Amino acid sequence: MPGDCHIHMVLDGIDYRKAMGAHRERVQDGWIRATLQSYADAGATYLRDGGDALGAAKRAAQLAPEYGMEYRTPLFPICRKGRYGGFIGRTFSDFAEYRALVDEVARGGGDFVKIMISGLMDFDHFGVITSTPLDRQEIADMIAYAHDSGMAVMAHANGAQTIRDALDGGVDSVEHGAYMDAECVSQLAESGAVWTPTLVTIANLIGCGRYPDEVLRPLLELQMRNVRDCAAQGGIVASGSDAGAYRVYHVKGMLEESALLAGAGVTEAAQQSAMERIRSRFRRTEA
Repeated sequence: MPGDCHIHMVLDGIDYRKAMGAHRERVQDGWIRATLQSYADAGATYLRDGGDALGAAKRAAQLAPEYGMEYRTPLFPICRKGRYGGFIGRTFSDFAEYRALVDEVARGGGDFVKIMISGLMDFDHFGVITSTPLDRQEIADMIAYAHDSGMAVMAHANGAQTIRDALDGGVDSVEHGAYMDAECVSQLAESGAVWTPTLVTIANLIGCGRYPDEVLRPLLELQMRNVRDCAAQGGIVASGSDAGAYRVYHVKGMLEESALLAGAGVTEAAQQSAMERIRSRFRRTEA
């Protein structure tokens, strides 16, 4: 694959606290340059970062052209205070604060807006999602304001209802997208939004002993079945590994995710087409 549609430069796939701590006082150019070089050596020409509040993604975007790479970032994820995502993003308590954060992304040179609208998959319990999702109207309002500001919206979203709410609001890409039902898969396929299912974040946990395989295996099977069904219905499925997440290593995760998607019926040509859709959509336009 020529790139990865969902990475986190700030993370290392081993220990997120330690990795982020290394950038807390000063962004580590050495780490960023070495990681960019590894992607370049693997032939990658495009990376889309999920952002961080420490500035690693922003710095990577500044350095990437030296490595012949197009690098897009939201600067930082935006999440509601007290909900999932505060460890890596910036938080808001009301809509005025949300608007101020979007405006900051625009002023700071961000390419798009990333919103955190649900929790994470609970890898200890099948069917469970951590944290309370945002409500339907708030999701719609957040997407609308970002669009009015000239930016596409990348949404961290799990759970069928939350994903349906995001699609109804016009979201541009769904990240992760766990636990969709058949109706939600069909809506996603028909919407024109891009789905980045990050299969490798589940697959690479199997057998490691940290989480029960009896939860991980059916979760991966469900996710791959939904990918297969979405692709069969003409949906746009992109290869994004969430590189930096636990046991998802930069570059290696990119290759693993592409192979998993191929195993679920998303051809290399389809993956390339999805990446091109992201490249064209996830760049700032005049509001």
